[in-house]
Amino acid sequence: MIAPRDAWGPFRPDLDEAERRARLRCLRAVVHLSTGPRGADLADLLRRAESDPTSLPAAIDALDRLAGLDRRHVLASYAALNRPAA
Repeated sequence: MIAPRDAWGPFRPDLDEAERRARLRCLRAVVHLSTGPRGADLADLLRRAESDPTSLPAAIDALDRLAGLDRRHVLASYAALNRPAA
């Protein structure tokens, strides 16, 4: 179960599977580029969640366990890439 505060990006419950996979891949790329090996566990969970949605809560937990600065960089970069067009 995904808490309402975590229902953003690939964690939204109303996404079709193709969109969820695309968003997971985008977030995984951001994690990899922003954190390198420090985010390896999160990147692995995001990869698993592409085919196994039961991994989504574990991925959210791993994101929350990132160091504060890493987490802020990941969230800010993901948000910038997915900002609605003006």
